Amino acid sequence: MANYSKIAIIGAGVSGLAAAKQLRHHNPVVFEASDSIGGIWKSCSYNSTKLQSHRIDYEFTDFPWPNRDDPGFPSYTEILDYLESYAKHFDVFKCVRFNSKVVEVRFTGSLETTDIGGNLLPGGHPVWEVAVQTLNSNSIQWYGFEFLVVCTGKYGDVPIIPAFPNNKGPEVFEGQVLHSIDYCKLDKEAASQLLKHKKVAVVGFKKSAIDLAKECAESNQGPEGQPCTMIVRTTHWTVPHYRIWGLPFFMFYSTRFSQFLHGSPNQSLLRTLLCLLLSPLRRGVSKFIESYLLWKLPLLKYGLKPDHPFEEDYASCQMAIVPEGFFSEAEKGKIVFKRASKWWFWKGGLEFEDNTKLEADVVILCTGYDGKKKLKAFLPEPFQSLLEHPSGLLPLYRGTIHPLIPNMAFVGYIESVSNLHTAELRSIWLSRLIDDKFKLPSAEKMLEQTSKEMEVMRQSTRFYKRHCISTFSINHSDEICEEMGWNAWRKRNWLLEAFSPYGSKDYEDEE
Repeated sequence: MANYSKIAIIGAGVSGLAAAKQLRHHNPVVFEASDSIGGIWKSCSYNSTKLQSHRIDYEFTDFPWPNRDDPGFPSYTEILDYLESYAKHFDVFKCVRFNSKVVEVRFTGSLETTDIGGNLLPGGHPVWEVAVQTLNSNSIQWYGFEFLVVCTGKYGDVPIIPAFPNNKGPEVFEGQVLHSIDYCKLDKEAASQLLKHKKVAVVGFKKSAIDLAKECAESNQGPEGQPCTMIVRTTHWTVPHYRIWGLPFFMFYSTRFSQFLHGSPNQSLLRTLLCLLLSPLRRGVSKFIESYLLWKLPLLKYGLKPDHPFEEDYASCQMAIVPEGFFSEAEKGKIVFKRASKWWFWKGGLEFEDNTKLEADVVILCTGYDGKKKLKAFLPEPFQSLLEHPSGLLPLYRGTIHPLIPNMAFVGYIESVSNLHTAELRSIWLSRLIDDKFKLPSAEKMLEQTSKEMEVMRQSTRFYKRHCISTFSINHSDEICEEMGWNAWRKRNWLLEAFSPYGSKDYEDEE
């Protein structure tokens, strides 16, 4: 094939940039469907969107923020600027082909002879063909590669739209219905005009819904302003900042000592027994945090106290920072809450299972995205079927390699407290793997490892299908380091090792 290269990377978001930087010595080709880098920071951000953590918790190991000690949460535009500076500094842009959407891939190798644990670059023999469609063109260009790195992520592009009974869907509603991804495409003026003086219903109670409701309230100040109603099915714990009763939040979950209270894959029998004995302490930590949140935020007043413990939201990466002024707008009546497990449309708005109705001019669905459907749009059989697992999770070894899909990696499909750090460390691991600095175990052993991780997640939270490793992230990184031949313990002494938080700077390349 004329258009041949060793490695293709699909997507130029955070994960795609991390992978491209680590693999740049192979001159990878990065296909990006849009006209810019940044992924969901570019395509799925509101005007008010900010990072959920401090700068020092969201930076690359070898590229610090210019103002990394700033205690504020950076806006999405600041994050885009940081990512662009990173790409320029490491000359990643030369690899990126913008407005190039991957519409299909074909495996041309042999499943019988391909050894997934062998050399991942089969010496000039492409095993994947990639079909790319450029913007405003109906023509398809095919390329050949030895290895594919999929970095399209779980969010954006493919919205989840709820199913409704016949004649009770959006088609009967006389107002406007849109998904949060459509709202993200509006500029500040258009977004304000959509919401101003309108009866708006926001469906959901995760970060995107909370931020949107705050924007709606700000657009409806004054006597003519209308309240924004949040339709809440499942409540989740929100936090105002990263201090709990005056103590830094990292003490509770981000140190080696604090994570010792939680189960992890491959733990010894002694560790299992200790986790069992210390489980009251683990639950006590969760209760301690909950007591502060119930004191600090009016969750009980508005019926927003979750039915599950805080640790389950942390273990599923669903803890959200509530924007400043959110509950002040609720106090003024600009944000109201409606608890409902089932709802549908009528011509004037929404109707609920308790036979009440809500009048609305605009309904915005903050109902999430279907990451698997996005993958299935271009991945062929039999690999499509391999994405399905009884657990509902992608069985990815080290969060990166599917044991049954040859010459392909996935970066950005597991979550943690810092998805940037998670993506970068796995990109470092992938680069060393491709460079043949270590070998993968057998497919059976990789599947066994992924099953152990899934079981830990399942035991930690009812929301385990989000594939979050936050309660055993240090253990996960330990095993990656050991596989690469690095020291797993990254601190200068045992005291820091036990009680200081782990971050990206702890994983600077030893070489």
